[in-house]
Amino acid sequence: MNLKNKQIKNEHDHNHLDKLVSQNVTIVFALNLFFAILEFIFGVLFNSTAILSDAVHDTGDAVAIGLAWFFQKFSKKREDKHFSFGYQRFSLLGASLTSVILITGSFIVLFEAVPRFFNPQPVEATGMLGLAIFAIVANGFGAWLLARGSSRNESILNLHALEDVLGWLGVLIVSIVLHFVKWYWLDPLLSILIALFILSKAIPKFWGTLRILLESVPEDIDYKNLLRALEQLPEVLAVTQLIIWSIDGEQNAAMIHIVIPENQDFSDAKIAVRKLLESEKVCRSAIELDETTDEHKKHVQYEI
Repeated sequence: MNLKNKQIKNEHDHNHLDKLVSQNVTIVFALNLFFAILEFIFGVLFNSTAILSDAVHDTGDAVAIGLAWFFQKFSKKREDKHFSFGYQRFSLLGASLTSVILITGSFIVLFEAVPRFFNPQPVEATGMLGLAIFAIVANGFGAWLLARGSSRNESILNLHALEDVLGWLGVLIVSIVLHFVKWYWLDPLLSILIALFILSKAIPKFWGTLRILLESVPEDIDYKNLLRALEQLPEVLAVTQLIIWSIDGEQNAAMIHIVIPENQDFSDAKIAVRKLLESEKVCRSAIELDETTDEHKKHVQYEI
């Protein structure tokens, strides 16, 4: 097979894989949206806060999947006169909105469920049982569908689908217990546990997204160790400024000012610095030369 045919085959395979991934994600999105609507309706009809709390979870998943799909395509746009860094950060908007929806919804559920735990109300256990069985089968199918995929998005969404299955297993167990004993407090208890589980994941994700938007040092980079490694390069005499931030949570950027030895070529120094930065997952860097540390102080207020 010649090179041209190989390229055509690779492009065809890549496009086919993208199509399969898109189809799988679309199916899972539809499942989450369908169940979110279904759960809100039957949660009210069955008087079950546990089902309502799972509705919040599925709503968050549906929003996350939809926004991730949209912004994933949008973020591939190249830089232009309006966004000189490109559109990668638009994916953070989806993450922020999803986190806000999940956090707000979980607190609403807690506000409803906590009083009901101390003052339990009857729930429709038979309806809960039927809905739980249906949901486990449907979400299990979604998890199986995504487990066959190999993309990162599919593996992440597979975890969401498995979480949904576990949540509905909880509803199933509670509904079975309620058929034998009238422990109606189990329903709000399960609701509280689901809401706390959602908060335990949504709050750290929201804080992580906020850190990126505030341009903090990426969590996977040790600032002091990187600074020390740069200053130990033979091509570098001193580092007068080092600013590192993440563009979208995956791509990191840096701005660095260095002082080099008297007979050192600046081009060679830049190559050495950039190579070290790339080894630390910094894909974009701007490297400037200062003649001395005093020169840097003249035009930059920030000092290490």
